[in-house]
Amino acid sequence: MTDDKAKAHRAWRSAERIKRLSDRVVGIGPFGLGIDGVIAWVPGANAVYSLGAAGLLLAEAVNAGAKPATIAKMAAFLLADSATSAVPVLGWAVDTLFPGHALAAKSLQRDIEARHGPSDLEDNWLFRGRDRRGRSVSGGDIRGVRR
Repeated sequence: MTDDKAKAHRAWRSAERIKRLSDRVVGIGPFGLGIDGVIAWVPGANAVYSLGAAGLLLAEAVNAGAKPATIAKMAAFLLADSATSAVPVLGWAVDTLFPGHALAAKSLQRDIEARHGPSDLEDNWLFRGRDRRGRSVSGGDIRGVRR
């Protein structure tokens, strides 16, 4: 794997983590709730988290060499997500329901896949520490862990 491709796929994985953490820690059908939605109701904390996650996503996009159009699209999603948190109650509700970080991360991931193809990593890279049935593996018990 070339250095640029490896760097891009590291950015893809980082975007996946941010996407899941921000907007999909708990999933109910097609809907999800993440840290962004939970702390949306805490003035100040939401803005700090939202802007921090947005900054990380944009930095990953720049490091991965994403197209300027992709970065602009991501910035629009992230701005819409972060700007709503300034409006009390209604803005917080919108911030809870609008998956801006997930949309921005998906845009970056599509850009990376279009330029570099799918990752050479195994499909189970995200599930380290889990056995073949998806159960958490405790401490030193690594029998059956997918690697």
